[in-house]
Amino acid sequence: MPSLENLRKQAKLVLRWHRDRYYPVAAQIRAVLPRYRQMTDPEVLAHSFKLKDAQELVARQHGFESWQALKAGLTTMPNHAQQTLTKAVIIAAEPELFVTDIKASLDFFTQKLGFAIAFTYGEPPFYAQVKRDGAQLNLKCLDSPAINPELRDREELLSAAMTVGSADEIKQLFLEFQSANVAFFQPLKKQPWGARNFIIKDPDGNLLLFAGPGD
Repeated sequence: MPSLENLRKQAKLVLRWHRDRYYPVAAQIRAVLPRYRQMTDPEVLAHSFKLKDAQELVARQHGFESWQALKAGLTTMPNHAQQTLTKAVIIAAEPELFVTDIKASLDFFTQKLGFAIAFTYGEPPFYAQVKRDGAQLNLKCLDSPAINPELRDREELLSAAMTVGSADEIKQLFLEFQSANVAFFQPLKKQPWGARNFIIKDPDGNLLLFAGPGD
């Protein structure tokens, strides 16, 4: 368990991120604080957010209902190592894809794969996020490839893996992408371990796996 001083610093950092409109913190705020749950990322960042809100967020992340409860809990812990607290919960994973042209990448994901733009950052944009249902992918612009293309293809180095819930859905998704003339690195097939999957290649060569149950 961090010290109270470290927790204060965490809260101030969250507050600064909100003031700087750092988009990744919006998802964190929305997931932890119920009153922000129905807001979009831009709405969270535009909404009033004060130090007490940041402190509540930090407290809830450490298993307490409020900042006051967290402080009271710390004062009654003569030995932090013996205190059992709520285990931290990872609420999301956001793979980061390296691209050379943000606009071309956004066009691909929205027009070919059915994703929506969550946000873009920079003027002109050099960072963005796209999402479809529960999948969120971050796009970061680089001047040159981050990995050797031949090595990536030879070793099938995936940039992201996404799943659906049924065999019918993975077939449906494959047909959807096929009708959009998406480039397939690996067509839909059933694997020896039972899953059914396919791999597509985005304009920058990133390999994206889509998988579902085999039956």
